[in-house]
Amino acid sequence: MGALDEGHFNGELKENGVKINKCFKEEEPENIRNIKEAVKVLLQGLGEDFNREGLRKTPLRVAKALTEGTRGYKQNVKDIVQGALFPEAGLDNAVGHAGGAGGLVVVRDLNLFSICESCLLPFQVKCHVGYVPSEERVVGLSKLSRVADVFAKRLQSPQRLADEVCSGLHNGIRPDGVAVVLQCWHIHSPDVEISCATPNSNSSKHDMHGWEKTLVSSSSGILGNQNGDFWVDFVSLLKFRGVDVEKAHSQPSINQHWCPYRPLEAISNGHSTPRNPLIHRVSCKTESPLPAMQNAVSLMIQSLGEDPTRKELVGTPHRFVQWLMNYKKCDLEMNMKMNGFGSIHVQDEFRSELNIPLQSLCEHHLLPFHGVVHVGYFQSKGAEPIKRSVLQSIVHFFGVKLQVQERLSRQIAETVSSIIGGDVMVVVEANHICMISRGIEKVGSSTATIAALGRFSNDPKAKATFLNSISNATAA
Repeated sequence: MGALDEGHFNGELKENGVKINKCFKEEEPENIRNIKEAVKVLLQGLGEDFNREGLRKTPLRVAKALTEGTRGYKQNVKDIVQGALFPEAGLDNAVGHAGGAGGLVVVRDLNLFSICESCLLPFQVKCHVGYVPSEERVVGLSKLSRVADVFAKRLQSPQRLADEVCSGLHNGIRPDGVAVVLQCWHIHSPDVEISCATPNSNSSKHDMHGWEKTLVSSSSGILGNQNGDFWVDFVSLLKFRGVDVEKAHSQPSINQHWCPYRPLEAISNGHSTPRNPLIHRVSCKTESPLPAMQNAVSLMIQSLGEDPTRKELVGTPHRFVQWLMNYKKCDLEMNMKMNGFGSIHVQDEFRSELNIPLQSLCEHHLLPFHGVVHVGYFQSKGAEPIKRSVLQSIVHFFGVKLQVQERLSRQIAETVSSIIGGDVMVVVEANHICMISRGIEKVGSSTATIAALGRFSNDPKAKATFLNSISNATAA
């Protein structure tokens, strides 16, 4: 598969009856090449070497992910619904609406992802679509999802997405009315404190901590009358799924600034002041890489088929770069107050800190991953436990850089081990945006990793004690 993945072809061709083995590489499209070069500029601005192992293919992965995530620019609704309209009779000899003669059809809980036009980060969408057929014609139900996906796979804001899906369906299938309701979630920046009141890191999409939420709607035709019977029926059918449409904001002015990065101001050297005083910045490069990085982002936007000068996109390169610079590679130092800790030889008391919030940046796709960290350890009975703020500092320290979850788990465990003397276990549970917004789009998936040192690596009972503590906290 490697040769195919890289665009190579290996085969046998015949020339004058003689078999010739040929190998060639397909030429990359210009937009892919442009995005790859732009990503290299971004990585350099972060102080990274794009030739190091782990980053060599990142420019290509990012380019493919972005072009796939904006494929909607090359699609249109007519191509999708053409041939998918079917005749369906309504009620016979009766008064009312049913079937193709004006009966309401609602498809709920369509999971989509789009890219925020304000910051270029993916945001999650749960889409609910209703329409009233006309002229005894109904559309194949899967087409409603495909039409919604066409507009989701573009740079969007929630209200524009709702309006475009509504307009696209109205013009494409010509019903008596269309209604669209979107529930949208946008991840916060790394310096926003994430609530961990709910111990389950794999929360439902209706209860995701640390996410900006908005609810928008758009309607046309007879469903545009929000006092009409069809609208009332539509709202009632969504209430079955716990969706309160009355809270939807249909005015663009209400949600145009929903992106948490929109008010982001310039930050010196690309770093916000750490919340925890235990982490101190020593030195970063004094030469600002921001202008070159912003130009690179503008090139990326243009290569995706958008106009970087569109008013909604003018500030996007600045916001994206400022967000990305949260993960700039600097010479950082972590000064830990040991508070009497040291090498502990008599370890007989188990302790744990659960649900420490985490945000980091996947070095493979330059997309965030977020979740919680659980730390378990043994120490001498009666000794003062490690303060939660110290563990949070360690998690933050290793989170604000390009990472993979496996490495992050190991680094946290080794650092805590250096403080308490060796017997440490770390479990990281995280949701990766690249897993749920790109390619396979496995919504609801999460990744768990374990790093076990000392007693936890060779004592099944010790390991079980810690894992059970996490399980019990989640169940509670």
